[in-house]
Formats: sequence, C-alpha cells, structure tokens
Amino acid sequence: MVFKRRDRRPYWKIVFEFFWPRGGWTRAFHYVKHRLRRLPDTPEKIARGIFAGLFTTFTPFFGMHFVVAASLAVILRGNVLAALLATFVGNPLTYVPIGVISLQTGYWLLRVTGEGGPPPGPLAPPDHPHGLAHGFGGKFVAAADDLKDNIWALFTDADANWHGLAVFYHEVFYPYMVGGIIPGVIAGLIGYYVSVPLIRAYQARRKGALKAKLAAIRAKSAAKSAKPKR
Repeated sequence: MVFKRRDRRPYWKIVFEFFWPRGGWTRAFHYVKHRLRRLPDTPEKIARGIFAGLFTTFTPFFGMHFVVAASLAVILRGNVLAALLATFVGNPLTYVPIGVISLQTGYWLLRVTGEGGPPPGPLAPPDHPHGLAHGFGGKFVAAADDLKDNIWALFTDADANWHGLAVFYHEVFYPYMVGGIIPGVIAGLIGYYVSVPLIRAYQARRKGALKAKLAAIRAKSAAKSAKPKR
C-alpha cells in the first residue's frame, strides 16, 4: 500500500511511544502550540475550540475524546481542529492528575467515598454491598470481567451479571463525569482567556510580516521593471 510504513514498529516500541513520543513531550507541546497559532480562523473561534478540547480531557469518555471535543466545538461555534489539538493536553503524563482531580471533585459533590461504597439512595445500585473487597483498580477489573462474561452470555445459557459494571458506574464513571465538569470548565476558561490575546498578537505579527514581505517583492519587481533595457 502507498501509505503503509516501510519499517514496521515492534509492539514494545508502539507502547513506549504512546507514553513518550519521538522527540519527547516538549516537542509535541510546541508542535501543537504552533499548529494552534497558525489556524486560519479568528482568535475567539480558535479559543472556543481550545475550551472544548480542554474541557473534554476532564470527561471519562476515553477513546471518544475527539468525537466529544468536535461536537462541543460545533455547539460552541468554535474551531473543530483547535478542539482536537487541545485534547492532546490529556496524555499519559496528565491522565492520572486529571483523573484524581475529577474523581475527588465528584466524590465531594456526590458525597461518595469511592472505597466504602455510596450511601443508600439514588446512587446506590440494588443490593450494593458497603465495604467492597476490591479497591479502585479492582473495580476496573470487575467491570471488564462483567462486560466479557455478559457478551459471552448472549451466545450461551449463562446468566448475565451486572454487579461489577454497576459498581464501576456508580463509584467511578458517574463521579468522574460529574466531578470533571467544574475543573473542566475552569481549565477551558483559562485556556480561552490566555489563548485569545496570544493568538491575536501572533496573527497580527504574522500579518505584518507577510505585508512586509509582499511590499519587498513589489519593490523588487518595480525596481527590476524600471531598469533601462539594453
């Protein structure tokens, strides 16, 4: 195929570059920043896209961040490409602090402990045990096992069990989703108000440089045409 890599990367290298891209995260950051500044749109529209992308990184919809950011950018009338680029703020180096902030905010808002189970009420699933035997990581494992077993149950006589998924939803996903709203809005607003003047200044400087370059080309062309022909 035309676009197929000639040098096929081993799996360990793919995993390593996911956590540490070639050139490092500093180079990746400067690349994203450069692309954002050069987008052909108004500073406000680009900044609204940045808001959408930054807000999306605080949501638990992993694997769908591009879709969520693009949809939110369309709703806000922001630049979609800016929204997609801004989602790169969420990366393997930042997912842990972002997740901790979102979850802790969600636990605080919903008064959920995260380890002892939610208090009785609309958040607690039926027959929800207080004092779960497994910790935070175990909830991911239990949810994945339930998902796998329930898919298998569609084709066999086995009974579907949704307990692990219910615990994961009520103690991880839902608090993450609710708790990510406040820090997501704060991060998005900071990104918006910081990026507008920076992008405006960059575009003005770039426009001035292009005008100067065009004027130099015209002056050179005029000087060339004014030369007496031999």
